[in-house]
Amino acid sequence: MKMDVDLHSPAVGLAEEEEPDLSDWKLPLAFMKKRHSEKIEGSKALAQSWRMKDRMKTVSVALVLCLNVGVDPPDVVKTSPCARLECWIDPLSMSPQKALETIGANLQKQYENWQPRARYKQSLDPTVDEVKKLCTSLRRNAKEERVLFHYNGHGVPRPTVNGEIWVFNKVAAINPNHPLAQLPLPPSMKNCIQLAACEASELLPMNPDLPADLFTSCLTTPIKIALRWFCMQKSAKLVPGVTLDLIEKIPGRLNDRHLFQKLFRQDLLVASLFRNFLLAERIMRSYNCTPVSSPRLPPTYMHAMWQAWDLAVDICLSQLPTIMEEGTAFRHSPFFAEQLTAFQVWLTMGVENRSPPEQLPIVLQVLLSQVHRLRALDLLGRFLDLGPWAVSLALSVGIFPYVLKLLQSSARELRPLLVFIWAKILAVDSSCQADLVKDNGHKYFLSVLADSYMPAEHRTMAVFILAIIVNSYTTGQEACLQGNLIANCLEQLSDPHPLLRQWVAICLGRIWQNFDSARWCGVRDSAHEKLYILLSDPIPEVRCAAVFALGTFVGNSGERTDHSTTIDHNVAMMLAQLINDGSPVVRKELVVALSHLVVQYESNFCTVALQFIEEEKNYSAPSPANTAEPGSLTPGRDSPAVPRLRSVNSYTNIRAATTARNLNKSLQNLNVNEEGRGGPLPGNLSTSSSYILSFETIDKMRRVSSYSSLNSLIGVSFNSVYTQIWRVLLHLAADPFPEVSDLAMKVLNSIAYKATVNARPQRILDSGSLTQSAPASPTSKGTHIHQARADWLPPPCSCSGSPPMPSPTSSSLTNEVPKPPTREPPTAARPPYTPTLGGQAPHSHQFPRTRKMFDKGPEQADDGDDAGHKHYITALQTGLCDWSAKYFAQPVMKVPEELDLESQVRMERQWRFLRNARVRRRSHRITQRGISRLDDQIFINRNPGVPSVVKFHPYNACIAVADKDSICFWDWEKGERLDYFYNGNPRYTRITAMEYLNGHDCSLLLTATDDGALRIWKNFADQRNPEMVTAWQGLSDMLPTTRGQTSSTHSAGMVVDWEQDTGLLMTSGDVRVIRIWDTEREMKVQDIPTGADSCVTSLSCDSQRSLIVAGLGDGSVRVYDRRMGPNECRIMTYREHGAWVVKAHLQKQTDGHIISVSVNGDVRFFEPRSPDSVNVLQTVKGLTALDIHPQANLFACGSMNQFIAVYNSNGDVISNIKYYDGFMGQRIGAISCLAFHPHWPHLAVGSNDYYMSIYSAEKRLR
Repeated sequence: MKMDVDLHSPAVGLAEEEEPDLSDWKLPLAFMKKRHSEKIEGSKALAQSWRMKDRMKTVSVALVLCLNVGVDPPDVVKTSPCARLECWIDPLSMSPQKALETIGANLQKQYENWQPRARYKQSLDPTVDEVKKLCTSLRRNAKEERVLFHYNGHGVPRPTVNGEIWVFNKVAAINPNHPLAQLPLPPSMKNCIQLAACEASELLPMNPDLPADLFTSCLTTPIKIALRWFCMQKSAKLVPGVTLDLIEKIPGRLNDRHLFQKLFRQDLLVASLFRNFLLAERIMRSYNCTPVSSPRLPPTYMHAMWQAWDLAVDICLSQLPTIMEEGTAFRHSPFFAEQLTAFQVWLTMGVENRSPPEQLPIVLQVLLSQVHRLRALDLLGRFLDLGPWAVSLALSVGIFPYVLKLLQSSARELRPLLVFIWAKILAVDSSCQADLVKDNGHKYFLSVLADSYMPAEHRTMAVFILAIIVNSYTTGQEACLQGNLIANCLEQLSDPHPLLRQWVAICLGRIWQNFDSARWCGVRDSAHEKLYILLSDPIPEVRCAAVFALGTFVGNSGERTDHSTTIDHNVAMMLAQLINDGSPVVRKELVVALSHLVVQYESNFCTVALQFIEEEKNYSAPSPANTAEPGSLTPGRDSPAVPRLRSVNSYTNIRAATTARNLNKSLQNLNVNEEGRGGPLPGNLSTSSSYILSFETIDKMRRVSSYSSLNSLIGVSFNSVYTQIWRVLLHLAADPFPEVSDLAMKVLNSIAYKATVNARPQRILDSGSLTQSAPASPTSKGTHIHQARADWLPPPCSCSGSPPMPSPTSSSLTNEVPKPPTREPPTAARPPYTPTLGGQAPHSHQFPRTRKMFDKGPEQADDGDDAGHKHYITALQTGLCDWSAKYFAQPVMKVPEELDLESQVRMERQWRFLRNARVRRRSHRITQRGISRLDDQIFINRNPGVPSVVKFHPYNACIAVADKDSICFWDWEKGERLDYFYNGNPRYTRITAMEYLNGHDCSLLLTATDDGALRIWKNFADQRNPEMVTAWQGLSDMLPTTRGQTSSTHSAGMVVDWEQDTGLLMTSGDVRVIRIWDTEREMKVQDIPTGADSCVTSLSCDSQRSLIVAGLGDGSVRVYDRRMGPNECRIMTYREHGAWVVKAHLQKQTDGHIISVSVNGDVRFFEPRSPDSVNVLQTVKGLTALDIHPQANLFACGSMNQFIAVYNSNGDVISNIKYYDGFMGQRIGAISCLAFHPHWPHLAVGSNDYYMSIYSAEKRLR
């Protein structure tokens, strides 16, 4: 079965009349942006073929003329009269010698029109020795450049069958024994380009109206011979019999880009000759001569462009009589305007996959014409918008020098066009940055950015161009810094256009990346403080760009001062607030940004790492002072047990020497374990539910010193910036999104490796040095253990200004770490959670406790590995900037597929919406009749795991069944298993909730686990590998509780409710708040305090009334209005249940009643405006699961006593299910979960015996 994919026609399965239903079209889609569907990486670089890397010049020209004026060659019989003109000179009009000299001089002038700087050498009627001497001299002087050899042999016999050409002997006679071609060719002449007037079997035309050197005339005087030849034509068609079909098949397009560059771009003179060769081919073919070339060009003599040329010539020449006789003003040719029109037609009417336009070179030619410039730029921009292939083609044709020169123009109307064109060019080929700076082109875009009257779109493209100019290019950074780029960017940070804010931040991050002058300029302008506002921007890409900018801000390797260190600390703590940002792209960039800080303050972080390692030893063998505070959980007795995870090998073969031996086992089995609550730490960190690193083989390492001496060694408080950032990295290493955790692991691995290597005993200084404190600066001269490995540290500089030491009354870390937890239930409630890091992030101890912290490290830890590890962290990058640049490389004027009425995407969506309307209509008819029973088993199968959560797809015959850590998909109509995949949550956690997002369209599946993590999946149940779209920590301060001794030992876990029409996700569970996430912005928008000491067990919301109903573990049902403030939002509390609330449901379509049920089986109906219940029903005892049908007046209860009861709203039992059908009366298992279908009268039931079954109303109703 293929969900939402196997759609061949919008009308498939629509047999009955379909009434229009626009409700689905109005619903927004969640997690469908490009950042969710694309890999965050840049475009693949196109092969740069347009820039000539081996540009050459023709520096010398040999003009060899063998005319023997007055004497015809013996092997050619000429007509009378015949063609006589040589270089437009009649040789018979003067003496032979003078004619020869005049012809040679004219030929040189004709060549000088194309290359005036070349050295010309004439050789008139030469001998073999003279030709040899001339060629040898020119070749030697030209060195590696080209030499042009022009040969005219009209006065000597035709070349031999071997291709040998003739010259004269010393007495000016033809020398049959010394053909020139018989001379040995030096190696440098073998790679040559040749042009010849005709093939070997052809004769040159002898028409007296033509010059004898017709081929030379075409090459050197093309306009003159073209007009003469045009006037000689007697018919409109040059070649009789040409049809439209033949025109369509005309060759003549040079698709070989390398050959095009070689012949038309590499050399000015060669390019001129080959352009004129095209004219020679056309003219000479009309006289049965076929000009040849090597390399061979495709024939172009019948190209359609010649017709446009003929028309232009005809229009031009037809005006001559009136101009000459009457003085009429000349009317310019419409040729270029018509070619632009043809180009516009190609752009407008062309199909998606088409050949390149023939008019593109002409468009480039008119860019410098003021008459056509504006229109040509507009059309060129539209062409470049077709994609990278169009940009590459335009660059190959020669666009670059034209648009570069146009940057000198001050015309305001050209600014939007030029900015758009240059954005397209730089998005495809960023190497043009050097050319722009060289020609001061960056000033043009600086002025556009600073122009407040320019639209935001154009300023966005301007700042994108500037971001490319300063990217890893010091010259560009210096030039833009002098152009006041930083101040201009800072002024744009509050612009309402999100793409502009994003690229302003990226541009700032790039200009001060590894450029200390720009950084200090930013400090003077308080750039880092102005960027803080973007950390809470509603657009994830903007937040990500701000993190990138702040990361490079602290990532400079310049000399640090107290001031710069303080700034770095402030930036780091602001960045730490994004630890639980809802977007993984932001968190990935956060890891990279913090890695810059780690690199700059490496020694301090190595010390913190060692502190954690040393503390873990005390954690595994706590000191006598390690006692629990009154009212807190007793470690080892009250804390829930955490199962041991699989061990993770790390740093294989590390040779961390102890006193007498090397460690045979590397650092491994590094886990994060849960700690009970202790007393508060100094500063703004609390210790609730803290998690600390644990090395299981730490006892094999030599004790560097006692904890007290280590704390003195650190010289900074336990609550220092470095400790907090280290804890942030630990938290990110446990991130539910793998790419985030992998990046954080790399940072932790690198520091842990360096810390343990630096701590080798033979490297440690005398014990007296261990008591001295290390300042906060990463380059401190303070003596500590890391000085033994100076090659790991930056150059030393004298700095001071350490953060304050811990208070003497503060408990040490050793005294606040409890014993390893056990599985026994708690005897006392935990104190309320204290938020930290500005209230945004959880306190630093609350890191999920099962991620592998240190993956496999380097194979060896020899000194030779140090250089490799020195830049281990600095190579981290997310690809955000390159991925963002793809926006400018792709078409922006093209109508998106989802808006194109004829696109496949649009038709599939229309089909789905029609199907949805049919399902809603049919199911509504069934529920309107009333359901009298619901016990017909239509599906049963054994699930791979014990079902814990079950969810029907609203429109497909698919049901998702979650067990502890995996999801299974079933086709309940066919009884087939579609898919089964691992959710990715740690083994000690379990899935507690699921929701279908975008169920009306391209469905996504949300899973929630009891560690507070949320994961979104796509491509499930359609025979493709499921992909994680996104994941984040929805709740970071989970405090596990249980339902009590009488029901279950399971905690509430995480509960969610999803609003498709608003894109809001409500989350709660073992916490004291209801957290609302905006999936469009991917950020937390509201925290609603529950006002209770117990967990939230159920959530239900109504977007129209902004109400949220929560069922709690203490039996209360609470109603919140999310439009009100945190202290006033709880508007009603019902305390009629005496036990754990299993389900609380807010009806959306009827009277808005609240239905709730507890584990004791009492179902209560509330009216939100009434303080008491309006109805009470008693169902079954030991209730474990309940669900309420959203359309029909039904609710179903599942019991641990192995039966299911289905009730109507009046409290009447319509079905009691105790046995499986077809199992010979086998009793169903204890009910673990159940759920109604959103539309059909179907009930899915999961039980502890692994079976999953679905019950429906009577078959006749289906």
